[in-house]
Amino acid sequence: MELKLELVLIPVADVDQAKAFYTERLGFTLDVDHSAGDEFRVVQMTPPGSACSIAVGAGITDATPGSYRGTHLVTTDIESTRAGLVEHGVEVSDLRHLTAGEWKAGADPEHGDYNSFADFADPDGNTWVLQERGWKA
Repeated sequence: MELKLELVLIPVADVDQAKAFYTERLGFTLDVDHSAGDEFRVVQMTPPGSACSIAVGAGITDATPGSYRGTHLVTTDIESTRAGLVEHGVEVSDLRHLTAGEWKAGADPEHGDYNSFADFADPDGNTWVLQERGWKA
């Protein structure tokens, strides 16, 4: 059996505000913006380089806006990715990494896979985690 994760629904209160945040601040590609009356709208967007997209909209989920938590966006250079997001007005936490089971400030000096993190939220409070994997000097 083969299964591929291709779409994740993100509950938001204001579809246009979410669309602007994900496309203008995070750089996601707008794939679809479709309405079928006042009760249904789906806006699908894809992170740069990702095979999985997200969707926000009206009538697509009954989850509470802001209840989505902790999905990881993986990058090969967490320091430059964080800096780019901050430049685009995203409030991103400081970088942190694990050393001997303790959190330390900054990116992992060795840039080990899955060991450097930062967090941010969308305008509704849905949270995301940046994680570094595949760093190349």
